[in-house]
Amino acid sequence: MRRETPSTLALLARPCDVEAMRRYRGFPHRDHPGYLRTVERLLRSLTAQGVHTRLLLFDPARYARFCAESGLDPDSPGARARYTADAAADGPSLPYGGEPVAALIPRLLGGPGGRGTGGRRATALSPAVGTCRSCGRGPGPGTTDRARTALGRLLDVAGPGSHHLVCSVSPTSGGTGLPLVAALGVPRGAPASAAAHPADAEALLFTTVLAAGLATGAPGGVVLRTTHAGRQTVRGWRLHGDWLSPLTEAEVFAAYCTDPATGAPVPPEPGVAYRPGVPLPPPNGTSP
Repeated sequence: MRRETPSTLALLARPCDVEAMRRYRGFPHRDHPGYLRTVERLLRSLTAQGVHTRLLLFDPARYARFCAESGLDPDSPGARARYTADAAADGPSLPYGGEPVAALIPRLLGGPGGRGTGGRRATALSPAVGTCRSCGRGPGPGTTDRARTALGRLLDVAGPGSHHLVCSVSPTSGGTGLPLVAALGVPRGAPASAAAHPADAEALLFTTVLAAGLATGAPGGVVLRTTHAGRQTVRGWRLHGDWLSPLTEAEVFAAYCTDPATGAPVPPEPGVAYRPGVPLPPPNGTSP
């Protein structure tokens, strides 16, 4: 029966959200990275038990209003559970499929109400990485086209199944210190040309973040998680020059099975195969 009972988790997506909740003495988390690690462990545990879980956003301001209107003590787990149930009834949510929680945050923040601003969000975020090595500006149309080509070739090699891609780019020395993360979900059977179309808000944000990394030479990479025939496969690429270079199987395993904060090993996800990235032909047959 536990496996047949779905779970819903309301996620504090931003560090300021955790800070807002710390005013409640019963709130157990001290910082956002630690909170996300705890959430990740919980979700993996539920997934291992066969429990279907969905994620939605936890809005501390809305939570305070909800408790005041409902006569609930906001400093109690019961009130947080009641708020989550209420928010799930009328708010957007995402299914959890084993992805890193941080990879789902952009999709939650860019859900209904934010989809139309995908292009503006991408444009605003890109300067946080740094500036182009050659021209001193952000990514231009040529780099954006190159990023779009890279996305299309990633989807070409993805194979059958549903796919989830995450692009993460760290800031350069001239950036603001904030990493960029963009996620793109591709349902089963969706053509690569449609999934990579720039009119799609998720695809636009993904290619803009990737273009920022390619233009600036900032450290970063792309991971591709494919679900097919009841199994999941993870592959990875690093940003190398102005193109993507495949990771080895050992590098992909290390990336997923190492705690980034402590360097300690993390148990592999059940049912997940870690595979090397596939070489991607660069545009016009040039060397990356």
